[in-house]
Amino acid sequence: MVNLENNPDRAIQGGDLRGMGNEMPYSGALSLFRRNYSKNLDGADIAVSGVTYDLATANRPGTRFGPRGIREASTNLAWEGAPWPWGFDPFKTLAVVDCGDCAFDSGYPDQVPAAIEKHADDILATGTAMVTMGGDHFVTYPLLKAHHKIHGPMSLVHFDAHCDTWREDHERIDHGTMFYHAARHGLIDPAKSVQIGLRTLNTETHGFNILDADWVHENGPKAVAKRVCEIVGDNKAYLTFDIDCLDPAFAPGTGRRSAAASAPGRPRRLSAGSRPSILSAWTWSRWRRPTMWAMSRLSPPRRCCSTFSASWRHAGHE
Repeated sequence: MVNLENNPDRAIQGGDLRGMGNEMPYSGALSLFRRNYSKNLDGADIAVSGVTYDLATANRPGTRFGPRGIREASTNLAWEGAPWPWGFDPFKTLAVVDCGDCAFDSGYPDQVPAAIEKHADDILATGTAMVTMGGDHFVTYPLLKAHHKIHGPMSLVHFDAHCDTWREDHERIDHGTMFYHAARHGLIDPAKSVQIGLRTLNTETHGFNILDADWVHENGPKAVAKRVCEIVGDNKAYLTFDIDCLDPAFAPGTGRRSAAASAPGRPRRLSAGSRPSILSAWTWSRWRRPTMWAMSRLSPPRRCCSTFSASWRHAGHE
């Protein structure tokens, strides 16, 4: 039963940043999980934003609608209570604000990476952590540049069907090469990074640790989480999740389908074994109509990092 006295169209009414509201999932102003929709980040632990760019994809576009789709889907979980299976309301612990989408002019594609980087710079300058929703997977590259200015070389925890480390002579705006350039420029440390669920072959690993789809299937989520923690150690990490890490039977809207992958429950179980205290950022990439297992993994912010994009370490927290 809906309490009509506690149905405030919370996304635009403001108020306390913590805790869930109580709104009908099919009505009201959209924001991620009905968080306050605001550019004011005072008191926020995490800033959610979208990057509606999909011109770097080599096949089907459409991920520009990803942030809108994620926000719409999230209303089905935005009620008071404790999401299964964690048994707690993450928003009683974390103050999260939805600050809208990154602004850019798609008519000038060469200017888009700098616009994304500045968008992240402005948020990180407030000491607020980030959750970024794509958009195609290229958007992670300028976000890594922004985080590197604060944290130095990070570990990349990368869920994907594709390695995105293909070698090229020039820095094209492309969703299959950006992590090659990120490693080449020292934004990330391949030896302390891990790619999970890959189902394509690149004979050049560039020093990245790879847990391909077969390894994940054979060893299971607990072993994957344990191995990730061993590789990353205490280094600050950026987690990025491409929707095609899931099998296209469950996520058919992705731009480049690759079969023989995970069902949605497996990455959820894997995330339950991760160490949020080392994560500095999380990007959701290439979502259209996603399943919303990821956000419910939010946990109390730890000792510093910065940005879920998604960060779980917020400066000043122990």
